[in-house]
Amino acid sequence: MLGWLISLISLLGIDITQQPWLALGVAVLLRTVLQTGLFIVGHDAMHGVLIPAEPRWNHRLGGLALYLYGALPYEVCRRNHQRHHQVPATADDPDFHDAGGTGAMAWYRTFMARYLTAGQMLRLLTSWGVLAVIARAHSSSGWINVLLFCTLPLLLSSLQLFIVGTYLPHRNQRAPLHRANPDSLDWPTWLSLLACFHFGYHREHHDNPALAWFELPQAQRCRRALANP
Repeated sequence: MLGWLISLISLLGIDITQQPWLALGVAVLLRTVLQTGLFIVGHDAMHGVLIPAEPRWNHRLGGLALYLYGALPYEVCRRNHQRHHQVPATADDPDFHDAGGTGAMAWYRTFMARYLTAGQMLRLLTSWGVLAVIARAHSSSGWINVLLFCTLPLLLSSLQLFIVGTYLPHRNQRAPLHRANPDSLDWPTWLSLLACFHFGYHREHHDNPALAWFELPQAQRCRRALANP
């Protein structure tokens, strides 16, 4: 969260016309990673593992992380995510899309439509407008800075979370396969970390939601060892 804030303050005031394209691309990717990290913090808070000994602060920080991520209402997201764990890959799962023959983008549109509300969009647009005014006072490219370092990272992060954390792990639970459990992506630990903070180790998360995100690689190694003694 601190890295997200520092990078935001640092990048909003730069003149992008004076920066090389490679540096801007790296900055966008960095902001995307940090944006995704905010959601992971909020996600762990939903499961009560961010600050287990202090439930009130656990949910407060989780709520702050999700609000900074995309003006998401914490309690609504928490209820939906609990429902996802209770009845995964069913018609009552708010994150699941079982329309036959539809691809990832159709699922993504349905997924986003269930979470995006008029109120959330208003809060986002208002926040970006305020940031654009602040940025414009320090740089001639102010509103473009907001698009590059706020709007674009949020869009990329939503795709990252959906593809790595929802679509790839749960796609084989759709017809005609109807597998009982979500898949875990068979990726090296370093790639899993960069891809989405180990969100792709999804079966381990469903088997034990009380594990923090950084504990999932060890859980996967243990599961593999038991499966291949």
